Amino acid sequence: MGTVSVRILVVDDFEPYRKVTTVALSKEPGFQIVGEALDGQEAVRKAQELKPDLVVLDIGLPSLNGIEAARQILAVSPNSKLLFLTGNDFPQIVREAFELGASAYVIKADAKYELLMAVQAVLLGKQYVSKRLAARGFLEKP
Repeated sequence: MGTVSVRILVVDDFEPYRKVTTVALSKEPGFQIVGEALDGQEAVRKAQELKPDLVVLDIGLPSLNGIEAARQILAVSPNSKLLFLTGNDFPQIVREAFELGASAYVIKADAKYELLMAVQAVLLGKQYVSKRLAARGFLEKP
């Protein structure tokens, strides 16, 4: 019908959360879930194979943590945008995520209200960080 489809790979080792995320995103017009992965190594393989527009991934993953998986994903699929969706709000991890090239960082507890806003910001070429992290000074612009 002429609408552009945003191809999304969802990575989370906790299946119920991964399913909730895929269902929520797949309900949005123009979003297509092209794959799911439950660990970092599988995420890298699927990113290389599928070349998704957006990878939504957790930090705490088995076999390869989300930060290292993200580095490898960008190496094999450089046009993929990264959106971290995680419970990890440690400042050094958030900084490292953005330094390696993440476009967004959403805390899972805030996902119900912020995930779609984050995806939309990423698709517009902007960065997004959960409001609770923004309140602590992340992504402040002078």
